[in-house]
Amino acid sequence: MTTTSLQEIASCLSGYDPQALRVELAQDFIARLVPRVAAVEHLALRSALGRVLAEDIVSTINVPAGDNSAMDGYALRGSDLSAEGETRLLVAGTSFAGGPAGHDLAPGQCQRIMTGALMPPGLDTVVPQEFTRLDGDTVVIPAGLLRAGDNRRLAGEDLALGQVALAAGKRLRPADLGLLASLGRAEVPVRRRLRVAMLSTGDELRSIGEPLSAGCVYDSNRYTLWALLHQLGVDVLDLGVVRDDPGALRAAFETAAASADAIISTGGVSVGEADHTKRVMAELGEVLFWKIAMRPGRPMAIGRINEAILFGLPGNPVAVMVTFYAFVRDALLAMAGAAPHPLPWLRAACLQPLRKKTGRTEYQRGIVSRAPDGGWQVQITGNQGSGILSSMSQANGLVVLGHEQGDMAVGELVDVMPFEGMNG
Repeated sequence: MTTTSLQEIASCLSGYDPQALRVELAQDFIARLVPRVAAVEHLALRSALGRVLAEDIVSTINVPAGDNSAMDGYALRGSDLSAEGETRLLVAGTSFAGGPAGHDLAPGQCQRIMTGALMPPGLDTVVPQEFTRLDGDTVVIPAGLLRAGDNRRLAGEDLALGQVALAAGKRLRPADLGLLASLGRAEVPVRRRLRVAMLSTGDELRSIGEPLSAGCVYDSNRYTLWALLHQLGVDVLDLGVVRDDPGALRAAFETAAASADAIISTGGVSVGEADHTKRVMAELGEVLFWKIAMRPGRPMAIGRINEAILFGLPGNPVAVMVTFYAFVRDALLAMAGAAPHPLPWLRAACLQPLRKKTGRTEYQRGIVSRAPDGGWQVQITGNQGSGILSSMSQANGLVVLGHEQGDMAVGELVDVMPFEGMNG
């Protein structure tokens, strides 16, 4: 298989400038770069949650299998309903869910029926029992209550025989497992789970449990990344903190490339940092170093080491999260074989003025809430420094101010990228 070089991909992008790269061009580049996992495995339904379907699932049956009642009530012919006054029908038998459909009834007759029970032959309408009254063996139905066909579920109205029930590339959710079970599927074909290696670089970093020396900090990025990757359902290989040493870095990147489909490193890609990380990346693979026109998260590396895709993210904790949401999340889902599923954006009114320089995309941490008029509103979570992780913890979304936008006044509408599930 011929692999397209990074320079060939870059040549397809109008306006590509690695020293001042627009966010949209970086996203386009990455989308062209990443491969898809090809391997397929078959899993039992209860093991398939969050996995990506490898093939279309085609219904082999009608769901429901036959016309049935949506209510507890009385099944009748719509043509027996009186157009002028109440309708009186003779009750002839009962139909239960899971039982036979019952017998042919003469005009003027109806049948007691339970939710899910098959409609008797010739009957097409169900009146809910709470809207009726009994008069001996006759049921009385008020005028104007029903139209022919009401409260009847048609055979195949959920899924028809031969219909694509779930398309390849869908990430399976709880409702999807129920849908598959309704088809009688015991197992499903899914893509192999994506393997992602992650590592942090920097002599100043310490793992939890180690004492902090002067000038050192605990490595929070690995825990943030682990959580973000866990939400995507990938297998994570944590290579820990790697010191700024060429030999140690080479060994870590070689291990990652041999074990994973993607590598995410944090730190070591900024201008002015010790260049060990960048040099080792470039020696081991085909790597580009970008300065992206964004805040936070300007420095980034992208490329390949052997067959693994490399994402070299900044070291500041907030920049790690922003660049993950902006570039890495969708790329990993695409690599896993999932159909495009970007996070939905909202339009929200600013509750305070926002300062913004034109010529770059800015991601500001915000708290999104419902406005009194039912729309969305957003306020910024204080200090927006790229090392202030507490403000990211307080936020439930990112205010995204585009490349050409400038300052925003109170009440103006802005784009907001909510975090997964809008969790607070």
